[in-house]
Amino acid sequence: MQISLLLMEEIAKLFAIMLMGYAVVKAGLMKSSESKGISVVMVYLVIPCVIIDAFQVDYTADVKKGLLLACVAAVLVHVLFLILTTILKQVLQLDTIERATVIYSNAGILVIPLVQDLLGQEYVIYSSAYIAVQLILIWTHCKNMLCEEDRLEWKKVFLNVNIISIIVGVILFVCKIQLPSGMQDVLDMMNNMIGPIGMLLAGMVIADVPLKTVFTKKRNYVSTVLRLVIYPIFILILMKVIYTFAGLNDSKQILLTVYIASITPACATVTSMAQLYDKDAAYASSLYVLTTLLSIVTMPVMVGMYEMFV
Repeated sequence: MQISLLLMEEIAKLFAIMLMGYAVVKAGLMKSSESKGISVVMVYLVIPCVIIDAFQVDYTADVKKGLLLACVAAVLVHVLFLILTTILKQVLQLDTIERATVIYSNAGILVIPLVQDLLGQEYVIYSSAYIAVQLILIWTHCKNMLCEEDRLEWKKVFLNVNIISIIVGVILFVCKIQLPSGMQDVLDMMNNMIGPIGMLLAGMVIADVPLKTVFTKKRNYVSTVLRLVIYPIFILILMKVIYTFAGLNDSKQILLTVYIASITPACATVTSMAQLYDKDAAYASSLYVLTTLLSIVTMPVMVGMYEMFV
């Protein structure tokens, strides 16, 4: 239960920063819409630097095997999400926003700072596997689902700045290229920004959403319970199966990075894409807010279950 308690402490710290973002907007010092500028810094500067920095580790056989394990686990997690959502779509009458909410997590913002604090910088590289798989699906499956299109725009997928940063990171990793110390220091400084900026953004978004509506609308809890409780339980079983056959010394910690990524709240990108493609952005925002607020309770519980079960 030690990791679970540490996770609760780290999430509490991040939520304190989120409250700061909330307070800045409520005090009238900034508008919620002004968070878009911070989002640009986050997506186009901070996250790419963090991803490249994650791959600045020694290329060893163990790291290579661990990265392969993380990739396989990340793919299987998303396959399971897609299968479950296809089944539940008819049973629970899930609309497009609800399906996107339960499939895609806020891993890009939350998983890296949590893994850094819980397991150490050397495990962040395995978090990148989940982020890479999800990014590809967001700009293919999720985009087409929201746009109701069948055609995939692979050019946009591979020109996504985060995908490019993953490719660059992998090339540097495989070629055993270590960046100069000065550049490495810059990446490390950017690394430390990801958690605070991500939660400031969340707080600013929440400040513009009527919390009474978020908590009182019963339908909100359908996809929230799926994202934070039901799906993580299925993933827990999957992690146990993968761990049984993994055969690596630190496979439990590597799989934990994937598990933490899969149990985070609803993906903030879904709200942005809903705005972009004229879907119900208000509903997407409500689900983002509700899952983010409740995850401070559900994530430590689920990680505690992981420690006991896997």
